[in-house]
Amino acid sequence: MAVVALTATLSGQAPDFKVQKYDIKGDGGTDYVTVEPATHRVFVSRSTHMMVVDGPSGKVIGDIPNTPGVHGAGLATKAGHGFTTNGGDQTVTMFDLKTLAVIKQIKVGPGLDGIMYDAPDDKIILTNHSRPIGTLTAINPDTGDIVATVDLEDTGPEGAAADGNGHIYVNNEGKSTIQVIDVKTWKATASWPLAPCDGPTGIAYDKTSNRIFSGCSHNSVVVDPTNGKIVATIQNGTRVDALGWDPTQKLMYIPNGGEGNVTVVHQDSPDKYTVVATVPTFPGAKTITVDPTTHTAYLFQPERGPVPPGAEPPAAPTGGRGRGRGPQGPVIAGWFIAITH
Repeated sequence: MAVVALTATLSGQAPDFKVQKYDIKGDGGTDYVTVEPATHRVFVSRSTHMMVVDGPSGKVIGDIPNTPGVHGAGLATKAGHGFTTNGGDQTVTMFDLKTLAVIKQIKVGPGLDGIMYDAPDDKIILTNHSRPIGTLTAINPDTGDIVATVDLEDTGPEGAAADGNGHIYVNNEGKSTIQVIDVKTWKATASWPLAPCDGPTGIAYDKTSNRIFSGCSHNSVVVDPTNGKIVATIQNGTRVDALGWDPTQKLMYIPNGGEGNVTVVHQDSPDKYTVVATVPTFPGAKTITVDPTTHTAYLFQPERGPVPPGAEPPAAPTGGRGRGRGPQGPVIAGWFIAITH
């Protein structure tokens, strides 16, 4: 296993950030990474399977096969169940969190993409790039039953975050808005424009300050949910596809896939934010997850070799997501990246 250690040294009283890179190998591309704080395991999507990595050591400790077109994982520790969104066959895999054994496949529909566990409302939440309109799906984590489907205003819903007061906030990448979902009625009740944010993806909610953080390329934003107004704008890099938040450290992590780094932002007050570091990671690493118990941020990105002569482009994306791409070289390394301070 290859391990590379780097340190981002900062002036003043800002923390030093250490980067460790582990080559966990494996086949397939990637989308989301998700940490389970109770066990410090990190679930890494790999196109057709889900790798499970011990976060502190960077060692692969499990694998969930047969997840075609997998995007991410939602982990309901209380119920003892995990779920994956499989865009390739329009299903969600429900599995046992302890053994990783598959319990059942849940047929949902086209466009499966984002997934998160809404702990306050005890629901697994899916955000789907479905047609003719995007949807949010709520699943009972105990039974795997679908309990609600909500029509959204955009075909490109991305991240979702719950506030614990009966609301779920959803980023809409196409319209650059946040929609508010009432979990009692399972209806959309408001839509807030996010300019200067263009194409919001990652999202987080901080209960202490009552603020929503919306990750976007170039300009991420902070929203006051009492009125839907933007209270702060943060400059960062490009190809942002997620956002991490450490509530006790008051640190926001914005992964910039285009530049191969992470913008780290400190919340000085509910409406004031300071960039404290730009931490190098790996080009293309655009999703992130934060373990709030160890204060570690994790990313993953495959490294590819040269494109073989005469190589055919990959098949068109399935599941309603993806813009397609040219021929790709073989995966020569799988970089699991940990940022600590």
